Amino acid sequence: MTLFAASALAGRRALVTGASSGLGRHFATMLAGHGAHVIAAARRTAALEEVVAEIRGSGGSATATAIDVVDAASVDAAVAASGRIDIVVNSAGIALTKPALDTDDAAWRDVIETNLTGAFRVARAASRAMAGAGHGGSIINIASILAFRVAKQVAAYATAKAALVQLTQSLALELAAKQIRVNALAPGYVVTDLNREFLASAAGEAMVKRVPMRRFGAASDLDGALLLLASDAGRYMTGATIVVDGGHGLAWL
Repeated sequence: MTLFAASALAGRRALVTGASSGLGRHFATMLAGHGAHVIAAARRTAALEEVVAEIRGSGGSATATAIDVVDAASVDAAVAASGRIDIVVNSAGIALTKPALDTDDAAWRDVIETNLTGAFRVARAASRAMAGAGHGGSIINIASILAFRVAKQVAAYATAKAALVQLTQSLALELAAKQIRVNALAPGYVVTDLNREFLASAAGEAMVKRVPMRRFGAASDLDGALLLLASDAGRYMTGATIVVDGGHGLAWL
């Protein structure tokens, strides 16, 4: 159940990257369910069309646009084609689980380019459009609890997410006078199709014992925080990072 009305985002237009699967797909459908017109963006256009069809089938409004966040020209073109943008959810990302000493330059670069530089490119293009049109907006970067507490074999991912939190604060400071708010959402371990098998494994069962709530998150557990940052309910918030992790960061060891 949500405390936000179904019309909380009526009249807003939200660009969601990484919308073809996982949390990005959930965010896209959830924002549409609260009245936003969603511009679902990702590389996999066939999967995006499924997302758009799902949203429209539920009575929402959505369009699809191809975007590759590691390509500045692709980002600029997608933002230009999107028309007015009021909300950005930077959800595109990739994970890498590998010991640091076995991580080559190419793998490191891929994670940093997608999770950090890609988010910067999208935020830059969208904020330029917002400022140029003379209206503000909300940019929400999807970080991680690994931005604050590390684990083994995630050096590249944790570094990218920690830097994304710092980027969030830097952009918030620069863009506040333009009425563009920039915040971050840092989920704990949330069950998606990508990690469902691992979280159900013996390793996952051991991990969940370290979560004070004794369960992993569901995508819907992130809805309240995301809606707060996207809507006027959070209109005086910028530079903040909201952690939603069931208390996991309090009992990491």
